[in-house]
Amino acid sequence: MNIESETFEKSERLCSIKVISDLFENGNVFHISLFKVLWGISPAKIPFPAQVAFSVPKRGFRSAVVRNLIKRRMREVYRKKKKLLYNHLLAENIQLVIFIIMKGDKIPDYKTVDTSMDEVLRKLIKLTSKEHYIC
Repeated sequence: MNIESETFEKSERLCSIKVISDLFENGNVFHISLFKVLWGISPAKIPFPAQVAFSVPKRGFRSAVVRNLIKRRMREVYRKKKKLLYNHLLAENIQLVIFIIMKGDKIPDYKTVDTSMDEVLRKLIKLTSKEHYIC
């Protein structure tokens, strides 16, 4: 596990159907301008501080090419900004599972996705910090 590298390895992807369904049933939810984010503490030991899955609904974007474009942008921005989240999770000794769903029906440009993903990561840091639990 090398958290310093800006890669997005297979083991960082949330693939377990059991974990995903549990996340939809019992996970925490928050909304940011562009995304709906489901998150929870990982039920099992995972090799990275977080596992993430991305989704773009077919209802808003009929074309698979467009859905794939948006998911590619989401993954790229996450890959570049995840170090901020990873450093916090390692300091707090927490492992998260995260499912990020695109909202809206317009194709966002890279800068918009970048700004929204930054909001998502900062909100996750705020929600998982020890000070949040004390209140």
